[in-house]
Amino acid sequence: MDARELDYDLPAELIAQHPAERRDESRLLVYSRANGEVSHHVFWELPDLVVGLTVVNDTRVVPARIAIEQPRGEVLLLEPVGAAEWIALARPTRRLRAGRRYGPVELVEHLGEGRWRIRLDGEPAGAAPLPPYITEPLADASRYQTVYARETGSAAAPTAGLHFTPDVLARLDVERVTLHVGLDTFRPLQTDRVEEHRIHGERYGVREPAWTRIRDAAEVLAVGTTTVRVLETLARGASLTGRTELFITPGFEFRRVDHLLTNFHLPRSTLLALVMAFAGVEEVRELYELAIAERYRFYSFGDAMLIL
Repeated sequence: MDARELDYDLPAELIAQHPAERRDESRLLVYSRANGEVSHHVFWELPDLVVGLTVVNDTRVVPARIAIEQPRGEVLLLEPVGAAEWIALARPTRRLRAGRRYGPVELVEHLGEGRWRIRLDGEPAGAAPLPPYITEPLADASRYQTVYARETGSAAAPTAGLHFTPDVLARLDVERVTLHVGLDTFRPLQTDRVEEHRIHGERYGVREPAWTRIRDAAEVLAVGTTTVRVLETLARGASLTGRTELFITPGFEFRRVDHLLTNFHLPRSTLLALVMAFAGVEEVRELYELAIAERYRFYSFGDAMLIL
């Protein structure tokens, strides 16, 4: 697949800078793969639109964005790798030096591409790691966490889950998995051919009773692309804990996911490739054109799409 097939034009004003006032009042575009029908809803209607088991990713976002003063920049924690040590992004990388301390952070080793192994004093106590396209401050950091977040470890939120409220959850049959989101999930494609892009592994874990329920369910709704990657990794015989490098592109055979709830994703992203794999390349392109025409809000704090 040519990476240019993942391009589209989005008016800047459709990039959501703030979450909806109420989580479940975001809009929900519903697409049926069986007959091609499209309908428009509000998120709190979700339990009336789906059947079967709903699977969510209960990872919790780390307060990972740590400002440094000299030189002015920041460290973004990605993943713990040992006692007090993390893999992190740091900038401005060219002005930073291994062995030096910058506030609570000691840079241990430069790993290339802006990545460092660092040593951190204490627990992470930075700001919410909002993506760069959100340029306005977030008044309530809890809005970048799902209401069911439990297992701390992500460098970014599994954003399809941000729409849920306790009331919506109570009206669904829900099971949990965990995948700690790394920035590689959101990193733009680095190659002209989609399949040549490499995803670094991300940590996941699923309890055996949870996987038994998911495996045996008549139908499964995966909440978000991260949940899809966990379920399709396990459906291929992987262990219940580990790392997944599964990269889902058009032509992929889905073995456990029957329905997908997802936000609208950036051009040339691995997330958009996954959605196209699930619903069809041309179909998703047309759905995105419709969403833009209907003024849906895009990206992390934007609206959602349910693919049945």
